[in-house]
Amino acid sequence: MGMGTRFFLVDDGDNVRRFPLSRFERLRREDPKESLPEFADKRVRCAHAILELSGRKPVEMIRLEYFVLSFDSQGRLDRSERERAKELAVHMVPPYTDQAAAETVVDAKHHFAKK
Repeated sequence: MGMGTRFFLVDDGDNVRRFPLSRFERLRREDPKESLPEFADKRVRCAHAILELSGRKPVEMIRLEYFVLSFDSQGRLDRSERERAKELAVHMVPPYTDQAAAETVVDAKHHFAKK
């Protein structure tokens, strides 16, 4: 028994096609030789399945994730969209506060508001 992963892309006609992990990694790493021109300027639905395998055959689905990939005009992952997604993810995390430091910090907003 082992674990495996599979990626799938869903085109505009709702056709599901398996997409090799190696190609996905090259796209993610922004390899200049890797692109999908058929998806240029499109948002493409994707599925990522984590499977339990027996003899390289899937026997159980452990996890299934869905997401959307945005492609630029050359069929590469849209960098600006990825940066925006990273920024949104950072804003979802609550700020870290050291409890000891929080006790010594004085809330002076009202003093600055007067000025």
